Amino acid sequence: MVLILGIAFIAGVVTAVSPCVLPVLPIVFAGGAAGGSRRRPVAIVAGIVVAFTASLLVVTWALRKLGLPQDLLRDLAIALLFVAAAMLIVPQLGLLIERPLSRLSRRPGSDLGGGFLLGLSLGIVFVPCGGVIQGYIATQSASVGDLGAKTVLITVAYALGAAVPMLAIAYGGRAAASGLQSFRAHAQTIRVGLGVVIAASAFLIVFHVDRTLQTKIGDYTSALQHTEKSCYARRNLGYRCNREQSRLADFGAAPDFRGISDWFNSKPLSMAQLRGKVVLVDFWTYSCINCLRTLPHLKAWWRDYRSAGLEIVGVHTPEFAFEAVPHNVGAATKQLGVSWPVALDPKYKTWNAYRNEYWPAEYLIDKRGHIRNEHFGEGEYGRTEDLIRQLLGERGPPKAQLVDTTPTEVTTPETYLGYGHALADYVGSKPVPDGVSDYKAPKDVTQNGWALSGRWRLGREHTTAVRAAELALHFHAKAVYLVMGGRGRVGVEVDGHALRTIAVKGISRLYTVLSEPELLDAQLGLSFTPGVSVYSFTFG
Repeated sequence: MVLILGIAFIAGVVTAVSPCVLPVLPIVFAGGAAGGSRRRPVAIVAGIVVAFTASLLVVTWALRKLGLPQDLLRDLAIALLFVAAAMLIVPQLGLLIERPLSRLSRRPGSDLGGGFLLGLSLGIVFVPCGGVIQGYIATQSASVGDLGAKTVLITVAYALGAAVPMLAIAYGGRAAASGLQSFRAHAQTIRVGLGVVIAASAFLIVFHVDRTLQTKIGDYTSALQHTEKSCYARRNLGYRCNREQSRLADFGAAPDFRGISDWFNSKPLSMAQLRGKVVLVDFWTYSCINCLRTLPHLKAWWRDYRSAGLEIVGVHTPEFAFEAVPHNVGAATKQLGVSWPVALDPKYKTWNAYRNEYWPAEYLIDKRGHIRNEHFGEGEYGRTEDLIRQLLGERGPPKAQLVDTTPTEVTTPETYLGYGHALADYVGSKPVPDGVSDYKAPKDVTQNGWALSGRWRLGREHTTAVRAAELALHFHAKAVYLVMGGRGRVGVEVDGHALRTIAVKGISRLYTVLSEPELLDAQLGLSFTPGVSVYSFTFG
């Protein structure tokens, strides 16, 4: 635990000097130079630590629970930056706001309150830079619904690490200011100038210039981040490392199935009942294209090795709400030809017991009930089959000769269309969460970007067409898949040329929008009749 806290601390230090945080460093420098108190830099950094820690541990959890937009934290931080700037520019306003905060200092007349307020705003601003720590907090709050002592300690260590460079920069600003002979004579003028710097920085952040700057500057800290991304660190943060090797290992007893609401193709099973068999536990969902591409291989293994002692159990852990509906899962299982037992894990109980984080994920379990191999994602089918045969004692027919359809080209990443995920690649007019609004798409959509036009209702998991609804996407792939629900029609065009119309009906599921033999870099245009909901794009 001590080592992982040290890693979290180092990761915080690296974060504070990364391109992600670079746009706010001038504000820290200016804030340190602006005050009269020698302890103002400490107040600024204290505000940063408090805001950063509270945002991750409390506010992030609350936003997910209440279904509030993910940009709320950013908007709040921008507002606080403008307030901090106003306190420097207008002395009377600064005194008014600092008065109730003056208790932070025993010395009257200090400006620790203003420094602490500035630190609070900056702490919230760089919350998105939290990397693997932020992902860990989000995973805990979303799937477990609880934040334990270990989570708190790791987050605090990370925040303290980020505070060290910040404190040095703030004191650097103060040293630079105190070294000027004319500073005292022109202190108020300088304060106003620094307030203007902070206000201008906040104004640039409003228009996402900070994000543009981050992309223009190379990721010069990537070499330093290996420690944060090491297998040891990921394991202690609750993540798994892909332990792929050519021979079997022993990772201990497999967890039992927990929190299963429904079983399909079987009566309820337990690991005790399966003792004496080789078991392949497959985490999947029926609308995940990566999961669907594994099904031919699972079917072949089920057909060829079942009589030799292989049991496959599909654990269906939903990514979207409609995937937690038993009727939908049962219908999809039947439609897809899945004949092995399938367990519906709606509350992620089994998922968390395995500490899983991928769709698909395969856990190979021996006859004693021990996990002997893990595989995350697609591919490596021949290797997995070799390990199955080893555990079965080489019993069964010759290996299946199936084509591995795992994509090898770099394609557009999976794109979510609800505000519950960060709308990082959205490039249209401002999204309005949980409301009906008219949208306008830009003339040209940047690569991997997407935009809405017409009237839409933006939801947490999905977005629903209301009137004259269209979606533009600039993709790089051979195949485009879209999870859709509702009932209606979708017109498909590529680079302005109409291709086909898709009929959307029945349960929400994955639809193939486009499939070409060659890699395309093109703009996809989709037009929707009212009532069709879209969840996410995946690519092949």
